[in-house]
Amino acid sequence: MSVLTPPRADTVTVARASLRGSVRVLLRVHRRSLWAAGGLLALCLAAVPGLLLWVKSQSSKELCPDGDMTPCGDDTYLATPARSVTESYLASGGSVVLLLSVLVGAFVAGPLIARELESGTFRMAWAQSVSPARWLAARLAVPAALGVAGISVLCLVYRWGWTEISGDGNTYGLAWFSASVFPGIGPVAVGYVLFGIAAGALCALLIRRMLLSMAATAVVLGVVIAAFTKRRWVLWPTERALDTGWTIDGNSWVTVWGMLTPSGEKLRWENCSVILGDTPAADCMKARGGVTPFTDYHPASHFWPLQLVETGILLALAALAAFAAFRVLRRLHG
Repeated sequence: MSVLTPPRADTVTVARASLRGSVRVLLRVHRRSLWAAGGLLALCLAAVPGLLLWVKSQSSKELCPDGDMTPCGDDTYLATPARSVTESYLASGGSVVLLLSVLVGAFVAGPLIARELESGTFRMAWAQSVSPARWLAARLAVPAALGVAGISVLCLVYRWGWTEISGDGNTYGLAWFSASVFPGIGPVAVGYVLFGIAAGALCALLIRRMLLSMAATAVVLGVVIAAFTKRRWVLWPTERALDTGWTIDGNSWVTVWGMLTPSGEKLRWENCSVILGDTPAADCMKARGGVTPFTDYHPASHFWPLQLVETGILLALAALAAFAAFRVLRRLHG
């Protein structure tokens, strides 16, 4: 009877120990890569306060609150070298976050999973009471925990630096809706990291070749990033202003503007300008039946809805890719 009785307590203990053991092995085997990633993260984190201190050290040269070194109210704006460099760096913060997401996904696809499948070293772990599912779970959990923690800290520091500089008013390329800023100042960064990890695991299990898996992961992430960048404005309904004058503040994201016909058809200014060349755009629009100027835009209050919708889609894609990865693993190895 004792032989037939399932040892439930012992089984649970072995399962937990196996997962912890897999995590410890991963951390030990890839410790150099983790140290390198930590150093890169520390460098990015240190750059933001360092640049802000540099800007503050040259504040005595600025004659206006917006950082202008020329007299206030004139037609010339000249920023200090520190402010110009800082604005250029911070204007690319979101792109840096996306690049880090691609690197994390490629690392998961290549050295973490595909290399072991290609070389056959995974059999050693599976022969030591580590099931294939637990083996894959450890390779998803470790980069997910470290990646989410690191990218969250980086985004908080970047958002702080972005707020400090963009709050001065006269800045270039730091609009909240900029494609190179938006991904780095909200939770959408976490969504990209998690999707990169899940997509990398799925590509590795499907291809099982390190370099090809890394390349495929980069292509998948590149396509998703490009799609969101191009169509992000449709994730939340825009607002419409009907006016002959420009009444929208500079912190709003204008998506479409032109004139409406009596039937409600939208005529875009840029299309009219391209078609008729030197003909004044207003005359062109009226000739095509335009009667009411309109502007579709996202006010600054739409920042969080856009962030949360994009994050939700990315998390759903990540969950789908992770589920598919486990299904592929089960189909190939049981």
